[in-house]
Amino acid sequence: MRVLITRPERETTTLAAALIERGHVPVIAPLFRLEILQPPPDFAAALASCQAVLLTSANGARALAEASEQRGKPILAVGDTTASTAEGLGFAAVVSAAGDGMALAALVRRGLDPRKGPLVHVSGADVALDLAATLAPDGFEVRRFALYDAREETTLPESARAALAARALDAVTFFSSRAAAAFAKLVGNAGLAGSLRGVTAVAISPAALEPLAALPFKATVAAARPTRQAVLDEIDRLAEAGVQEAPMMGAPTMGAPTMSDTPSPASTPAPASPEAPPPAAPSQVTVRRGIGVFGAFVTGVVAAVLVLAGAVISLPFWPQEIRVLWRGQAAAPAPTPTIDLQAVRADAAAVANAAVDAARRDLVVRLDELEKRVRAASAAAAERPAAVPDPAIAELRSKVTALENRPENRPAAPAPPAASAPTAPPPAPAAGGDTDKDIAALRLEIATLRSALLSLDQAMSGQKDETARQREQAKTLAEAIDKARADANAVGAGEKKAFGAARASAVVGVAARLSSAIESGLPFASELGLLAPLAQGDAKLGEITAALQPYAQAGVASRATLAASFPAMAKAALADDLADDSFGERLLGKIKGLVSLRRVGADVPGDAVEAKLARAEAALEAGDIAKAVDLVKSMPPQTAKATSAWLARAEAHLAAKRAVDQLASHAVTLLGAAR
Repeated sequence: MRVLITRPERETTTLAAALIERGHVPVIAPLFRLEILQPPPDFAAALASCQAVLLTSANGARALAEASEQRGKPILAVGDTTASTAEGLGFAAVVSAAGDGMALAALVRRGLDPRKGPLVHVSGADVALDLAATLAPDGFEVRRFALYDAREETTLPESARAALAARALDAVTFFSSRAAAAFAKLVGNAGLAGSLRGVTAVAISPAALEPLAALPFKATVAAARPTRQAVLDEIDRLAEAGVQEAPMMGAPTMGAPTMSDTPSPASTPAPASPEAPPPAAPSQVTVRRGIGVFGAFVTGVVAAVLVLAGAVISLPFWPQEIRVLWRGQAAAPAPTPTIDLQAVRADAAAVANAAVDAARRDLVVRLDELEKRVRAASAAAAERPAAVPDPAIAELRSKVTALENRPENRPAAPAPPAASAPTAPPPAPAAGGDTDKDIAALRLEIATLRSALLSLDQAMSGQKDETARQREQAKTLAEAIDKARADANAVGAGEKKAFGAARASAVVGVAARLSSAIESGLPFASELGLLAPLAQGDAKLGEITAALQPYAQAGVASRATLAASFPAMAKAALADDLADDSFGERLLGKIKGLVSLRRVGADVPGDAVEAKLARAEAALEAGDIAKAVDLVKSMPPQTAKATSAWLARAEAHLAAKRAVDQLASHAVTLLGAAR
């Protein structure tokens, strides 16, 4: 599943890592910017006197860790994610309510005694459930301290915009109704609501789905329990089976308020019911299965084995050049031969025709020789005088005549001498013996010829069968080669898609780590090094890597650092803003260098240095560093000495952030191409 994460910046890394471990591809698009607030003066005393601390989000745990070094107070967390975050920050005694705000209140009632001291609730600027009002009827005193604030983005993050435009998303996660409302507003402003028709919305609770009613999602799913683990389980379920019947989004389902890492606007809590409503049953799904990359690979291997076996069997019938190459007698390896069926058939027909022509020529020569011998024997017998007719010779002559007339229908031989002719003495026995021998030889020759003709017919029949068999083998081999090529192409395409998806997922993970490092002001050389093997053959990744390389070793200043150093820079810039070198101006400059008196706020009008500094500081507080840089750059040249160092750090932050945004957008493009 390609999952869009809308959680605040500090929550995206852990959720993205959890999705990657489960085989999903995260697309990071925070809708909120987390800002840690300074604790009020009475926070340390309240923390020291309380019996336990209540945490309703993981960001609350982080804010508490930055506000105080004390780690021994008991911690009651709203869920497992918040509890594990607190334990990772060093808090020793942590108990999870494994639910929502009402579950946390129930845990307080069961495990704590209101007589043992007050409770401290560390939260954001906005909360979905007021624990102080909820626990007051039970005698508990709860003091809430807002130690962080989540500010909404004014535009849809570029990664989300690119992913929706490319239709490369399968699901979007929502961990609060405020996040859902912000997403609906930003998507509507961007004109990308139509891109959600193939996307499933996965929310931590039914209440978080209510702001999404007007969006055309393919389906909406609420987790069985209001925990991050339950949301991940729903994503796994969607990955294993396609949604068959999406839940209907009708009237809003009222339930317990959602306590999550992204605070929701303050609202009046609904009264708790004695029994929590049962979780909504998951929608019916239809399993979609395919042969997968492994099945395609096995199919390709089997096809390759079949092709190799066919090649070995048909090796005796291959042309001489190919057989030489097969046996390794060539000087250099040649490419795998391609069998041409037309050429095979032409060669077989030429061989068969040549054999028939040779047999015909041989038969004609032998028949001519036999004819000559038969005529010679007939002439010799006719010339001998026969005084006394010999019945044997007469019979022999009749047989010879019949033999002569049989092949070519020759006319009968001349009749023997008349009976009135003088009777000659009987022929010598030797003459009669020679005639018998000739006749016997002729008979033997005829039998031999008949045998040769029969053998020739059998050879011709065998040659025809062999030719037909060779044609059939060539046809089978060609079909096997075509099938193997098709299977190989299919396997290659599947492997290419799988490799592209894995590479895109890796780029997404690296982008998340780089974004976290830039926001924290930490070096990111190791994270940037992960892009080196992924950038091979990708000019865009190489360009982004080169843009980030100058800042990798030392990192860039975070937004919080830029905001903290702005007042000192502004004071120095005001001191340098002198109209001339008169004594009065120099004295005024020294006074401005000692005492910083300037107006603040985004509504300070005018083009004076003081007005520009006020608007720049307001833009910086709102998270618009680029606008603050432009305002500082537009100030008079005499302020350059005071502003140059701050501008260099701010521009380095913008350059690094811009490169990481390009990296995230490119990763989304790679995901769309792999799909």
